[in-house]
Amino acid sequence: MTPELTRRIWFTLGALLVFRLGTFIPLPGISPSVWEQIFRSQADGLLGMANLLSGGGIHRLAIFALGLVPYVSAAVLIQLLPIISKRLRALRTQGERGRRKIDLYTLVLTAVLAILQAYGVAIGLEGVGGGLVADPGWLFRTTTVLTLTGGVMALVWLSEWITARGLGNGVTLILFVGFVAEVPAGIAGMLELGRQGVLSSGMILALLGSAIALTALVVAVERGRRRLPVQAAGRERDPPASLSFKVNNAGIIPAVLASWVLLLPTAIVFLVAPAWQGQLQGPLVTIVYAALIVACTFFYTAFLIDPDAAAETLKKHSALIPGIFPGEPTAEHIDGVVTRLTVIGALYLALLYLVPAVLVAIAPVPFYFGGASLLIVVCAILDLEDHIRGFASVRTGVSRQ
Repeated sequence: MTPELTRRIWFTLGALLVFRLGTFIPLPGISPSVWEQIFRSQADGLLGMANLLSGGGIHRLAIFALGLVPYVSAAVLIQLLPIISKRLRALRTQGERGRRKIDLYTLVLTAVLAILQAYGVAIGLEGVGGGLVADPGWLFRTTTVLTLTGGVMALVWLSEWITARGLGNGVTLILFVGFVAEVPAGIAGMLELGRQGVLSSGMILALLGSAIALTALVVAVERGRRRLPVQAAGRERDPPASLSFKVNNAGIIPAVLASWVLLLPTAIVFLVAPAWQGQLQGPLVTIVYAALIVACTFFYTAFLIDPDAAAETLKKHSALIPGIFPGEPTAEHIDGVVTRLTVIGALYLALLYLVPAVLVAIAPVPFYFGGASLLIVVCAILDLEDHIRGFASVRTGVSRQ
């Protein structure tokens, strides 16, 4: 292990420790005991999912309760806005200068989203009643907004330092640690339900088996690549090159987009007809959400990969795919390959959502079990492995020289 790798590991561990400590510092002006009762009654739903993404910050109503959700949402929006904004499209072609401007826009949008979400949390906590908020009013709302927004921006800063001076992607690692930190308590709760007879041994084995199978599926798909051989004209003796496409090019973004699409009718029902909220649950909504994931996968992949641009780039560099004429035939070939991969990737993401949703629906699982969390965990581990292998290969190359 090189000194540089050792330093990066210790820096990453220290930064993640700071994150964990922040999830134990509660918001001022709330009663933890009252919130504990409220949380336990809804820990297997959306509140449980939010708690995983915040690393337990929701459970303890901590200063990091919002986690990195506003930042991730802002980053996704900034990635999609170039579809309708020529200015943002131009920034993506301006190298380092353009990247810095995009990062600045992302931070500003993160702050705006964090303020809005924090204010919504403050209003929601005041509306719960039961002595949860000691002194409701503008002072509580202001302190809550400042505290939660500051927590989000601190996590963004921490994630950037992890990416720059530590190992792996800082955002993914913080989300990863948040999920993993809550897993032991969830497993203990599941085993306790088994001891009480609420969950049968067969159901516990089914849950564990499905988790293992889904993990293996995520590893296989995220590592999967489709490589198209590329040969430069007149350079047949050169080492072979290739165009590489991931099986899941879209990552987790289709699930995020699908949730946004469902958010609009949910908000309308909540505001206009609260009595109909029960209709927004059940098998139909689950199927609709899975279908939206499939549709959003095709939409986002089409935004990411332009077969015509890829074919034009190959033509400009006097390169071609063996057996395929340059120009339009190459674009059609690439489009066919990407389409087939997108079908597999879309079905994979939908399955990754549907299987946990079905299991949670038929079993009284005492914690949130979702495919998005599993995808984050596996991708974080794979990313860490790649970084460690990269440092090892650098060391090997240096020693050989």
